[in-house]
Amino acid sequence: MLREFADYEDLVEIGRGGMGIVYRAHQRSLNRDVALKMMVRGVFASPDDLRRFQTEAESAAKLTHPHIVPVFEVGEQSGLPYFSMQLVEGETLAQRISRRPLAPREAARLLIPVCRAIAYAHRNGILHRDMKPSNILLDQAGHPYVTDFGLARIVRENELSLSPLSVGSSEGNRSIEAFRSMTRTGAIIGTPGYMAPEQAIGDPSQIGPATDIYSLGAVLFAMLTGRSPFQCASPADAVIMALEHEPPPPRLLNPAIDVDLEMIVLKALQKPADLRYVTADDFADDLQAFLSNEPVAARSSRLADVLSRAFRPTHHAGILRNWGVLWMWHSLVLLVLCLTTNYMQYREVTSRLPYVALWTIGLGAWGLAFWSMRHRAGPVTFVERQIAHLWAASMASSTMLFLIERLLDLKVLTLSPVLALFAASVFVGKAGVLSGEFYIQAIVMFACSVLMALFPGIGLTIFGIASALTFFIPGWKFHRELMSRK
Repeated sequence: MLREFADYEDLVEIGRGGMGIVYRAHQRSLNRDVALKMMVRGVFASPDDLRRFQTEAESAAKLTHPHIVPVFEVGEQSGLPYFSMQLVEGETLAQRISRRPLAPREAARLLIPVCRAIAYAHRNGILHRDMKPSNILLDQAGHPYVTDFGLARIVRENELSLSPLSVGSSEGNRSIEAFRSMTRTGAIIGTPGYMAPEQAIGDPSQIGPATDIYSLGAVLFAMLTGRSPFQCASPADAVIMALEHEPPPPRLLNPAIDVDLEMIVLKALQKPADLRYVTADDFADDLQAFLSNEPVAARSSRLADVLSRAFRPTHHAGILRNWGVLWMWHSLVLLVLCLTTNYMQYREVTSRLPYVALWTIGLGAWGLAFWSMRHRAGPVTFVERQIAHLWAASMASSTMLFLIERLLDLKVLTLSPVLALFAASVFVGKAGVLSGEFYIQAIVMFACSVLMALFPGIGLTIFGIASALTFFIPGWKFHRELMSRK
């Protein structure tokens, strides 16, 4: 058992994690008790572990805040890196929550200084990225301290404005971009259950101060309910839940929670980062407003926020880059198909068989070719298969219209306006799964069905042009995105 190390003696282990061991120790030279953290693997540590350990020491050492555990000394002894910190006598917030949830006002009071500490870190170029109850220490008087900056990112001072981040300001935008540029590509960083959706998806371009704000919201959720927002059997399930599901309303788990406080929690836990609090200071201000019985900002739902949420891309939208060129080809096929059909109608072709052949064999052959080309571009995701099923259903429904017209003894193409309704329904499905932008295409298709009914002689031409545009424009956009990434 280690009893002495460098300038430290009387070492007693008080904590252990995946990367480091924390000891209570006495520093001989300054005659004080400290918390001493060392690498678990010591000289056998991997480069990533060493980098993370150094990042933690460097991040915390840059910060001087009454609610951030300060670093006293950083050093190395016999190849073993270490750093000493203020010794916080008490417990972690996780231990406190494990006994019972906190009273609503107690939770708000406790989290305010934590939010202020994180806001201070952000202003000084530090992003924590692993906020959770076990990384908040409570001293014997109940004062909170943020610790464990092992997953933090440091932004160079000349890349980061020291003023508070603000939406729409050039300084705020530069700060957020600086945070994003320093994040490790493709890595999922954080703790399942407390990580933001942009962390869960491993998209470094999306990680910024709002990531910590989400985690602070998850911490507040746990303080009020006794559990994290997503309870799952495995970390992988927690990641999927963070991406796919909304957290349960806190009052569903604890009816004693005030409605305003629930609104504050849910605002911090918004999946779109720009719908959360802009800064951690704003989060703290709203908690203070709640404690002062003043109106909270979380209650004021702006129409712009509602529309922003409805029309934004989901985390599945990235797959659309694989469809760009195919959608441009699809737009051409649809235009030719509809113009040909309208020409046959103009030439007074009354037999159903040519139309059925064109829309069944022709469209079906293109569908197979489309899917074959998509397979050659790379693995097909589960979501793409869902979208393909929607598309196949609309094709089958289009063909069935000819049979329905025959059974109802209607002229061929009498029900053609329904084609636009089928297309609109598919776009609504795409809007829900991929991106709210497809609601615009759905609206165009709904309007198209009315025009087709009003002008039956050129209805298929109207449908062909509208359909071609609804596929070509996004296809071109996604193709350009794919080219820019290459």
